[in-house]
Amino acid sequence: MGRVEEVIPSQERHWSRHAARYDEVFIDPFAPGVVNPLWDALGAVEDRGAKTVIDLGCGTGPLLPMLLDRYGFGRVIALDFAPAMLARARERLGPDGAARVEFLERPMADLGDLRGRVDVAVALNSLVMPDVRVIDATLRAVREALRPGGVLLGVVPSLDSIQYQTMLQFDQALEIGMGPAEARRFTATHAEHRLYDFAFGLFRYRGLRQKFWTPFEVEHRLARAGFRAGPPSKVLYPWDEGVPAMAELSHFPPSWDWFFEARP
Repeated sequence: MGRVEEVIPSQERHWSRHAARYDEVFIDPFAPGVVNPLWDALGAVEDRGAKTVIDLGCGTGPLLPMLLDRYGFGRVIALDFAPAMLARARERLGPDGAARVEFLERPMADLGDLRGRVDVAVALNSLVMPDVRVIDATLRAVREALRPGGVLLGVVPSLDSIQYQTMLQFDQALEIGMGPAEARRFTATHAEHRLYDFAFGLFRYRGLRQKFWTPFEVEHRLARAGFRAGPPSKVLYPWDEGVPAMAELSHFPPSWDWFFEARP
């Protein structure tokens, strides 16, 4: 795979460094007011007590208590390549909860020992590797890990929602009297365009590099990996939930990430 393997150690250090402030820095899909189709999809899984679920890229573990207690999966696996993230996940669960979870410190594509042993895989804003070859390899590995009838449930950050925010802020700047050139500069600053490569859907923040997605790329990469999936649906975020300088746009439809449900 050439230099693909070099992506993992570099990003592992950066993600570990951000573990202590993870919940402050990144948009929270668990926050009040967020509309997330993931919860209904998890609730629709039948006979959960007899099934294995894996939280891929579990981060600091906010989903793990829900998988254990709210949804009652029989076996819960938490996987992350950043040791500091796994340490925070164990702290979140406490000794009793952590004892009920199997923790794996490894990249998401390293699932060979789980081939055909997983019923539900969840990737909650973790399919963000900046090298799409790693994403493609990860999706293939997840497909092979799923049992017949298994399902991959994913949420990925939306590139087109950033473009939507840009449109609204640009209109707002024009409406308060700015000329087009000034409005473009104003919008680029407040929508933090310096952090994005819009052509390739990449985002950089304090050493972290992340992939942002369009809906057509969600469908393309899932099909490329051998999954069957319909069009993605939206995870809707209130304007004041981690979106900079956007509270004044609250009368517009909300911003979003993309949710998908895919089967081998």
